[in-house]
Amino acid sequence: MFGKLSPSEIEELLNQQFVGRIGCHANETTYVVPISYAYDGTYIYGHALEGKKIDMMRNNPNVCFEVDNTRNLSNWQSVIAMGIYEELAKGPEWNEAMQKLEARAFPVLTSETMRLHSQWPFPSGNADNITGIVFRIRLIEKSGRFEKSDGQYYYAT
Repeated sequence: MFGKLSPSEIEELLNQQFVGRIGCHANETTYVVPISYAYDGTYIYGHALEGKKIDMMRNNPNVCFEVDNTRNLSNWQSVIAMGIYEELAKGPEWNEAMQKLEARAFPVLTSETMRLHSQWPFPSGNADNITGIVFRIRLIEKSGRFEKSDGQYYYAT
């Protein structure tokens, strides 16, 4: 069975996941890249080093954000959201974003790219120890879909 996620199911999926994908487009190039993120009901918060993704979002702040939960090929949920990229300068909004990013509860094993600084997951206490760009994406439109199996599995012959 295919269907649309309700607004509450969309919010639940955005809050549950650790990794989403940003789709950005600039200079006739489309780029999709995974990021670790935090979500507060309005914004997707992220952290990245200078590079192609940041350059493209600076050039065109209109982005797409996608997150999914694939249990198997016949049981999945997916959310796609359109939003506006906002780079945060060090100050109150930057500090708030860092608190949200550091408060994420991750699985025991994580990669280096999910860490905000070398001492992560413990707060550094000093913003100067954290390099890179802190940003948020203000979500302006969200939709979600799902597939749920009827419990029967079909095999190709």
